[in-house]
Amino acid sequence: MKTKKIAGNITGFITVFFWGITYISTKVLLEVFNPVEILFTRFLMGLTFLVFLYPKPLKIKDKKQEIYFALAGITGVTSFYLLENIALTYTMASNVGVISALAPFFTGIVGYIFMKNKEKLTRNFFIGFILALIGVGLISFNGAIAFKINPVGDLLAVTSVIIWGMYGNLTRKLGSYGYNTIQVTRRTFIYGIIFMLPALKFFDFNIQVSDLLKGKYLFNMLFLGLGASAICFVTWNYTVKVLGAVKASLFIYLIPIITVITSCIFLKERLTWMLSLGIIFAILGLAISNKKEKL
Repeated sequence: MKTKKIAGNITGFITVFFWGITYISTKVLLEVFNPVEILFTRFLMGLTFLVFLYPKPLKIKDKKQEIYFALAGITGVTSFYLLENIALTYTMASNVGVISALAPFFTGIVGYIFMKNKEKLTRNFFIGFILALIGVGLISFNGAIAFKINPVGDLLAVTSVIIWGMYGNLTRKLGSYGYNTIQVTRRTFIYGIIFMLPALKFFDFNIQVSDLLKGKYLFNMLFLGLGASAICFVTWNYTVKVLGAVKASLFIYLIPIITVITSCIFLKERLTWMLSLGIIFAILGLAISNKKEKL
């Protein structure tokens, strides 16, 4: 069990490391593609890769389990990413960045209220959450002239985070069925893509293959499709399976830190005292949230 927990922590860190640098790739792709074109293409690539990697079909033991696969697809793949991308068109990225730090909190609350296998929400969980939220706030608001509340965008961002909390708990439920993690991820992707289809026409999906085949765009799309989608969803599902939905979600606190560091390296952005302080608070919050309380 101890070895599994170590492995779960390693896969959790690898996952958020990749997710932390997806913003750089997405920023490059947004030069020629709209958010839905990027979203659909990356998950279609991810699904294709997973089928190639592990082609064995998944045989469902109980037809009722299919409902949970469908719910995981519409929450973690379709709804979360669509709402987050749409929110960014209405409100500032700094707002969305801070709101995204609520993911561990909502994961814990959703699991505590709705899931039968309840994970205990300890005092350290809430203390760590507050410290991490302060850290993410410092990171997100660094350099911002003013914090502006936009009801539509901020509400969409909050909704997307609540949905991610649902997905985290659904992932743990799927992990309890004993299926291969790749098969579970692949099934989730299939449902996510199916539920995404109606949005393609609504958001004017018209991707140009000639643009996609250009060097930097192809590289970044492959990174999002194969790395951030296919591989990362497999490693994330494994992390949730081993550590639980709440413990796994705490790694999300690291995403803004990784984004800041990689932005300084690749985008030549400046590392300020506020960013440094935010990183310290976020790491401290993660450490405290993971610390066991003495009885």
